[in-house]
Order: sequence, then C-alpha cells, then structure tokens
Amino acid sequence: MPPPLQLARFHPRLLDALHGYSRERFARDAGAGLTVGIVALPLAMAFAIASGLKPEAGIWTAIIAGFLISALGGSSVQIGGPAGAFIVIVYGIVERYGLANLLISTACAGVLLFLMGLFRLGRLVRYVPISIVVGFTNGIAVLIALSQIKDLLGLSIAKMPADFFAQLHAIGTHLGSLNPWALGLGMVCLLGVLAWPRLFADDTRLGAAMHQVLGRNAKFERRARFAGARVPGPIVALVTLTAAAWWFALPVETIGSRFGSIPQGAPAFALPEFSWETVKLLLAPTLTIALLGAIESLLCARVADQVSGLPRHDPNQELMAQGVANFVTPFFGGMPATGTIARTVTNVRSGASSPVAGIVHAATLLLVVLAAAPLALYVPLAVLAGILLFVAWNMGEWREFAHLRRYSNHYRLLMLGTFLLTVVFDLTVAMQVGLLLACGLFVRRMSGLFRVEQVERSDDAITYKLYGALFFGAVAQIDRAVQEVEAAPPGQTVVLDALQLVSLDTSGLDALRQLHKAVLQRGGTLRVESLQAQPRAVFERSGFAAELAQQRASAEI
Repeated sequence: MPPPLQLARFHPRLLDALHGYSRERFARDAGAGLTVGIVALPLAMAFAIASGLKPEAGIWTAIIAGFLISALGGSSVQIGGPAGAFIVIVYGIVERYGLANLLISTACAGVLLFLMGLFRLGRLVRYVPISIVVGFTNGIAVLIALSQIKDLLGLSIAKMPADFFAQLHAIGTHLGSLNPWALGLGMVCLLGVLAWPRLFADDTRLGAAMHQVLGRNAKFERRARFAGARVPGPIVALVTLTAAAWWFALPVETIGSRFGSIPQGAPAFALPEFSWETVKLLLAPTLTIALLGAIESLLCARVADQVSGLPRHDPNQELMAQGVANFVTPFFGGMPATGTIARTVTNVRSGASSPVAGIVHAATLLLVVLAAAPLALYVPLAVLAGILLFVAWNMGEWREFAHLRRYSNHYRLLMLGTFLLTVVFDLTVAMQVGLLLACGLFVRRMSGLFRVEQVERSDDAITYKLYGALFFGAVAQIDRAVQEVEAAPPGQTVVLDALQLVSLDTSGLDALRQLHKAVLQRGGTLRVESLQAQPRAVFERSGFAAELAQQRASAEI
C-alpha cells in the first residue's frame, strides 16, 4: 500500500525569527526595511507603467504583496513585490485579454502557487535547467529595454504594441517625434545610476577622483561615502532629475500628464467578474505567471541564502506565501508579484536579519504613498525609463553569450532557443518549447548511457550484460538484441546479466517481454540474473518474474 500523501506544514519563517528577537536586531531590520522601501518606490511605479498599468498598481502590489510574502514566507530576508520579469507577460496579457482578465489570471496563479507549495513541489522548480532560466531572463531583459525606448526618446506613440517586430516598426516610424529633453533626462539618469556606486568605491577611477576632491576633509569624506553607500542611486536620480525638470519646466511627459493623480488612500476591495469559461480561456497566461513566479521567487531565495548566511529557506512555505500574495493582491487592483533579487540583496547588505525588514519595507512604502503621493505626478517618464534600462542591464546575464563556446551543444540550443523565442514570440511559448526541448535532450542523453553488450556466445547460449537505466528512450537497444536472437540458431538459452541495470520502467519491461517472446518462439529459454532492487520490484509487480520462473520449471521438466 503506498504511503499517505504528506502535505507541507504552513509555518512562516517569521515565527522562528521572533524567538529571542532583540532591540538590536529590530534596529538593523528597521534600517534595512527603510532603505529597501525607498529603493522599491521608483521600481514599483516603473514596473507598473512598463506593464501597461497605472503606477498605483505597482505601488500597492509592493505594499500588499511585500507584506504578505515577508510575513508568511519561508525565507528570512527575501523581499517580494512587482518584478521586471513580469513586465513582458503582464503587458501581453493586458493587450490580449484586458485588465480584468489579468486580475483573474493573477488570482488563479496564486491558487496554483499555494497548491504547489502545499503538495511539496517547491524542490521540483530547481529541476528547470539553468540554460532555460538564463535564456528567458536575457530575453525578458531585451524586451524591457526595448519597451522603454519610447519614453527614453519621448516619442509620440499613442499605444506601444506587444509584439517585438511591431515595437521596432512603431519606434522606427516615430523617430521624427524625438524629444531631446526627454533623451537628455533619460541618459543622465542611466549614466548617473551606473556611476553612483562606483563614485563611492575605493577600487574604481571614479572613487579615486572623489577621494582627491574630498580628501582634504576626512570627516566630510566619511560622511559622503556613508551617504553614498546608504542612499540608492535610483532614488538620487529620481529626486534630483524630477526637481530639475520641474524647476526648469522642461517639456517632457510626466506621470501626472499621462495618468493623472495617484490616489493617496488605500484601494477599494473589488471582485472581478469570474466564470469558468474565463478561467479556461486564461489557462496559458495563468500557468505562465505561476511558473515564472515560482522560478523567480525560489531563485531569489537561493541567492538570499548565499549572500546572507542565514538558515536556508523553506521552498514549499515560500511558494504558499507567494500564492497567498498573488491571490489577495488582484482584489486591490494589483499585479503579479514574486521575489526580487535586487531588493533582496539590498536588504541583506543593509543589515537585515529577519522577515521584519520586509514588513518595515512595506510599511515605509505605505507611509510614502499616504504622505507624498501628489509629488509623484512630477516624475518624468524618461527618468523612469532610465531606471528601467539600468534594471534590464543588471537583470541580463550577458556574459553567458560570450561563454557559450565552453558549453555543450545541448546547452547552447536550450539557451539560445529560449532567448529567441522569448524575444520574438512570448515567454509562454519560450517556456513550453524550452521545457519540451530540455526533456527531449535529457531523454536522448540518458538513452545514450544505457548499453547492451554481448559478452559471451556459444552454440547453445548467448549472454548479454545490461548497463544503466532501461526506460522508454533506450528500448531500441533491446530491439537490436531481439533481432540477434531471431537470427540465432533455435533452442538457445539467452542470459541477461542485470547487475549493472539500475532502473527499469514499464516501456523497458515491455521490451524485455518482447525479447522473452522472441526466445520462446525460437524454442529457447530466457534467464535474468543479479537483478537490483528497483528492477526486481518491477518484475515482481508486473508478474514477469513469475512468468520466467514458470518457464524455467517447464524447461527442467
């Protein structure tokens, strides 16, 4: 009788973190949460706008999902919220199905994520090949960068299409409407964000130049370096360039001119219209959101484990928390959420030691929205485009293209295929084809590891040795043995030495039955020797062991 199904226990990491919690730890967590909350504000608005949504959708997703993921998750320091990886997916869903169906897809994906965690499927996500992850990550980064060219150049495009080639065509046909002020703001933002961390580092040319400028006043230099390390570059760019655009009344498009005011109050709870017909229509985008959310969140949690040195995350609890967050957030007009690597690393480097930092990050965002939402109206969209280009640059693993020559053809095919499919078609197609390719290549590689060797042959017997795993992808080698038996003289005994046969499935068993049938038709006998535990269990459950025993008994008589 098979053992009963073991469900995962719902036990948030926060409960363990609060045991022995001290004021010193809270001070560190509060400081880290404040820092990450400030970092998250421009990113949340930028991700929402790039996804075809209003900026408040990203902000409230960062608040609500960020709180739930930290409070209920299985990681000590992971920060959840809207992520760049979802931009392309969300934009495509909104274009194809509409905003209401995006909310339904996100809520359904939340249910799937919770069930994945409940049924202990968290560790299976780690089996997605890294070549596929790198391929779609680089593809998403390219699409994010392309989607920001319109705002970076200040082009007068009423609605950007979702298709890659259509976007290129729209940009090319509207280059005449280029706004040099928008381009200038965006490029200053991008270059400033890239240069900011190097400006206060000791091992860079910019850091050395800063030391020469400030070196005469050591105390002032220490304060400047401390501020530079604590204040994120995107915030500096957002505040300074927004103030410059407002002060000089630059003719650039802003959040206010495109979207109007940002509500200061909490969004109202609303239920989207729901039907099973709609759910069936949205099956593909729902699966894409769920799978990408699971991969991104667990990859982020693994990175957090590596850089923090804290206890390892619980993948099943993390998926359940992601599921709750993605189920709840759409009812407040939010977008899909997952773990975010950049904000999580910032959280760790700022001194976070528990999920309390993530809760403080959500509270910080809430206070900023309630107190300063009207100021966001003056943020130029070109500045947000510069920030997102920086995100896209950091998101892509561009060195992997240069390192392709080091890897096998299988790796190259998976990575480049997933990358091109993500860019040219969409992430749903890329994930489906990529996983099918991975499975096919895995079967091909594993089938090459199985061998059937004829080690001895006499007038009355043939002995074969079996090596590896005999499964559906390797049965062709048994077929060759069947052909040899059919060509041999009648009445021979065929011996299979199965000492090195480590695994057997039903297809492999059927191939052995065909071999047995061929032996019997030639008036011979089949013997299988030295079976390991797993193949022996298959033999016994299927009745094949009894058939061989009955054959031997008949031969002896």
